[in-house]
Amino acid sequence: MPRVLPHWLAVAMACAGVALVTLAISSPQEAANLADDIPIVSPDLLQPVGVNARPIDLSSAEFQWADRLQWTHQKVRPGDNLSLIFARAGLTDRDVYEVTRTDNGRALRKIYPGETIAFKTNADGQLQAVKHIESRLRWTTYSRFESGRYEAEVTVRKPEIRQQTAAMEITSSLFLAGQSAGLSQRIIMDLAGIFGGVVDFALDPRVGDTIELVFEEKYLDGEKLQDGAILAAAFTNKGQSFEAYRYIDSLGDVGYYNAEGVSMRKAFLRAPVDFTRVSSNFNPNRLHPIYKTKRPHRGTDYAAPTGTPVYAAGDGRVVEAGYTRANGNYVFIQHGESYKTHYLHLHKRQVKRGQRVKQGELIGSVGSTGAATGPHLHYEFLVNGVHRNPRNVHKVLPKAKSLPETELARFQSHIKQPVQQLAALQGNAKLALSNQ
Repeated sequence: MPRVLPHWLAVAMACAGVALVTLAISSPQEAANLADDIPIVSPDLLQPVGVNARPIDLSSAEFQWADRLQWTHQKVRPGDNLSLIFARAGLTDRDVYEVTRTDNGRALRKIYPGETIAFKTNADGQLQAVKHIESRLRWTTYSRFESGRYEAEVTVRKPEIRQQTAAMEITSSLFLAGQSAGLSQRIIMDLAGIFGGVVDFALDPRVGDTIELVFEEKYLDGEKLQDGAILAAAFTNKGQSFEAYRYIDSLGDVGYYNAEGVSMRKAFLRAPVDFTRVSSNFNPNRLHPIYKTKRPHRGTDYAAPTGTPVYAAGDGRVVEAGYTRANGNYVFIQHGESYKTHYLHLHKRQVKRGQRVKQGELIGSVGSTGAATGPHLHYEFLVNGVHRNPRNVHKVLPKAKSLPETELARFQSHIKQPVQQLAALQGNAKLALSNQ
């Protein structure tokens, strides 16, 4: 559940969930991340590098400059569809039809902002080939044969994976500490997601808390392409240490677990927003700041800039989503039979009534709509219809799941090296602090 906090980035992330192709195809998160991280591919990278590890022939005609000049490129924009993109390239809807009626042609309709569509035409302007470039690691080429039909070829490149480590001490916030350590916004967001079930980032981090992590970076042709996964991380908060290890179980499911195999993913996030501050606590006897009457404050207020992302605290179904004069834009989510969460004063809603949501999914952004004195999220937590203090309700919530006995031996073997790496990082960090 990668997430982040600066105002400009928060707004961009909130908008990213809305922008999509006219073909009404929703973008997966991974596709959105690739669109953010991968630049438009240069012409010399557009030629097939290999299918099923086929070697590159740099002497072939398709890699010659004269051939590359015949390709034109169109970046997919929010709201685009194939007809618009083909038209910008001087092509027709007939060309769209001919390409998409191939066996794999329907996949070309699944395009997302940030991707690139490349076209190759002959001297008469007749379309000869189309490339759907999802990233520098994957593209599909649709080539026209003498029969007039197009055939598709998928090209996949594997990046070089390098391990990196980092250690940091919090002096003000996790975000600033991560920046000082040279971590990308994506890695900082991933850290927040990993520890979001055990740490409330609006309240818990303290000056002097430490974080150590082992993570991957992906390289292509010697150039860093993007960050990979966090493999292991340790967060020492107020003297208590939390460790998390990435593990792919025998079914292929990916998760983070502590050294005993207990999942870091709790039933609910400690807070539905990151890196904010609490402006008002749960208080059944609070004096209302607008109405100046004694009214119960049945939730926690998280102050944050307008546009800051708000996430679903747990898996569930949106039972209400709308606007009232008091609540402003609001979303109510039912989690099973016993639990319900409320999100009030949103700037924008990103979900609709009846929609299923997953924990950490973007559901809206912080605002000041309704009876609000400034931008904040009013967050409520109900157990069997009774309001509970969102800051301590986690103490009575279901415990995290553990790996089954059949997985534990495999898991313990898998984390031996990450455990040693974290221990070394923690030892070096303590030594560095003691020498200051």
